[in-house]
Amino acid sequence: MSGPLFIPAAKPIIGDEERAAVDAVLRSGMVAQGPEVASFEREFSEVLLDGRAAVAVNSGTSGLHLGLLAAGVGPGDEVIVPSFTFAATANSVALTGATPVFADIEPEHYCLDVSSVESLITERTVGIMPVHLYGHPADVVALGELAARRGLHLFEDAAQAHGAMFGGKPVGTFGTFAMFSLYPTKNMTSGEGGMVSTGDAGVERRLRLLRNQGMERQYENELVGFNARMTDIHAAIGRVQLTKVEAWTEQRRRNAAFLSEHLRGVATPAIAPDATHVFHQYTIRVSDDRDGFVTALKEEHRVGAGVYYPIPNHRLPSLERFAPGLDLPETERAAREVVSLPVHPSLAEADLERIVAAVNAVAGAGA
Repeated sequence: MSGPLFIPAAKPIIGDEERAAVDAVLRSGMVAQGPEVASFEREFSEVLLDGRAAVAVNSGTSGLHLGLLAAGVGPGDEVIVPSFTFAATANSVALTGATPVFADIEPEHYCLDVSSVESLITERTVGIMPVHLYGHPADVVALGELAARRGLHLFEDAAQAHGAMFGGKPVGTFGTFAMFSLYPTKNMTSGEGGMVSTGDAGVERRLRLLRNQGMERQYENELVGFNARMTDIHAAIGRVQLTKVEAWTEQRRRNAAFLSEHLRGVATPAIAPDATHVFHQYTIRVSDDRDGFVTALKEEHRVGAGVYYPIPNHRLPSLERFAPGLDLPETERAAREVVSLPVHPSLAEADLERIVAAVNAVAGAGA
C-alpha cells in the first residue's frame, strides 16, 4: 500500500529557463569565465548588494578562503567565528594559516553572541566572522561597533542569507567582505559557486587575482593564486535564478508564517526587530529526544527534516585542536535541540498542512 508522497526538507528549483541559458552558453563556445560571469556579478551587485562590488568564485568555501586572504589574514592571526555552523566557516580561517577562535551563540537566533565574542579578543585577533545562520542576520551593528572599537575587521558569512537585511540594509554590505553560497539547496543557486562582496577596492582586486592564478592579464602573474573561477555555465544558471529569488523568498516567508501560526509543542523561530529573515531554514527546537522526533516525522509521516548542525565545529575531529576543553553551552544546547522543517517555495498548501499535522502529532506524542 502506497502512502503519501515524501516531503523533502529541501528542493532545488531548476526550470526550462535555466536549461535554455546553459544551452546558449554551450552554443556560444565560451564556457569558462567570461561575459556571463561579468554580467552575473553586476546583476548580483544591483539586486542584492546596493551596488557593492561582487566577485564570482567556484564555491562558497573558496569565497571565504579568498576573502580572508585578500583581507590580509594569515599565520599568527586569530579570527573569531561561531562553532554552531557548517565547518567551512572555520575551515576557511584555518586554510589561511590563521587560528579560528570559537565563540558561543545567542539562543534566540543562533548567531554570534556579542559578549562571548568580546571576551575572546586578544592581541592576535584581526577579525570577527559572524554567520547569518538559517537566513537570519547576525547583529552586525553591535558586532561592527565592537570591531571598530577594537580595530578589527568584520567579515560576513552570508552563505544562507541572500536578501536578508538588518536595519533595512542588506547583509553583505556591512563587513570588509561577505560571502554568499550558490550551492543547489541555497535560496538561489548557480549549480555550484559563490559570490564575494566587498566595498574595498584593494580587497576586490586581490580577490580577482587570487581566483585566477594571481593574474589580471594572461601570463603576468602578480601573486600566488588559485583556480577558483566560476564558469559561464554556472553564471548563466545564477543569472536566471537571480530574477526569481525575490519571489521565492516571499514564498518562504509566507510558508514560515503559516508554520509559526499553526505549530504547537515546539519552539518556533524568533525574528529580531531589526531583522529581515529569508528562511533558508525554518528551525524549531525540540528539547526532548530530538533525533527520535526527526525519525518519527520521516518514518511515520513522510515529512523530511534536517539537523543543522548536530556536532559543533569545536568538537569536530578536524577542528577540535583549536579548542581544547572549550565550553560553549548555548552552542551545545542548540546542537542537541534544533530541527529544520521544509519551508522551500515548492511547498503547496496541502504540504504545509501535512507538515503542521505531523509536527503537532509527534510533539503531542512526546516523541
